[in-house]
Amino acid sequence: MIHLYIMLKKIFNYKTLYGFVQLTMIGSCVFVAVHMILAPTVAPAEDVTVRVKSDYLLMLIQCLLGTLALLIPGILRRIAKINIPSMMIIMYALFLYCAIYLGEVRNFYFVIPHWDVVLHAFSGAALGALGFSLVSILNKSESIEFTLSPLFVALFAFCFALSLGVIWEVYEFAIDNLLNTNSQKYALEYGEMLVGKAALTDTMKDLIVDAIGAFAIAAVGFVSLKYKKGWLDRFRIKKS
Repeated sequence: MIHLYIMLKKIFNYKTLYGFVQLTMIGSCVFVAVHMILAPTVAPAEDVTVRVKSDYLLMLIQCLLGTLALLIPGILRRIAKINIPSMMIIMYALFLYCAIYLGEVRNFYFVIPHWDVVLHAFSGAALGALGFSLVSILNKSESIEFTLSPLFVALFAFCFALSLGVIWEVYEFAIDNLLNTNSQKYALEYGEMLVGKAALTDTMKDLIVDAIGAFAIAAVGFVSLKYKKGWLDRFRIKKS
């Protein structure tokens, strides 16, 4: 039994998972591009559940961005000489898979209740952990001579995560206006437009959940730094 566990661990390591997610993204790009060409511009009146070109366009954009995003860890490792822990790479790949392939391509955002909430909570916490890593790199830099308090580091991590969450919402707003997509979910699954406060709910909910996730990891990081617990060490990127 132990030998089987060791063998499975060697087979299903983070490189295997990363390769699987990359192939999924590339395959999804091809699949979505073909369907976008064949899809109608407007859903027929007799069947409003038919996906239209704007639906597939949003999927294609997200899949292309996901494919490019998967290249970032390798680029950072080669060019910036940054070592990224395997645990963080696994979480990064799983997040992209859940957010893009499952969320957009497989329609989990509409099919699975609170799928978007879970992903934003996770991303807020993960970006907060990344904020701690960035401060740690600066704090240990030979060219910068200062030491930051745990409270300031936690505050920076929180603000860093929340700022990136805001930038993501600006990106969604921009492509929705430019390309007539529905990434902000201001319309229901089959195109019914939301009005007033209901149209703002998804964006505001995303920002609030981002803040909660970022605050949670900032609090954990603060205690970890203040009392030298090392709770975030497994997720900390380092300069080689």
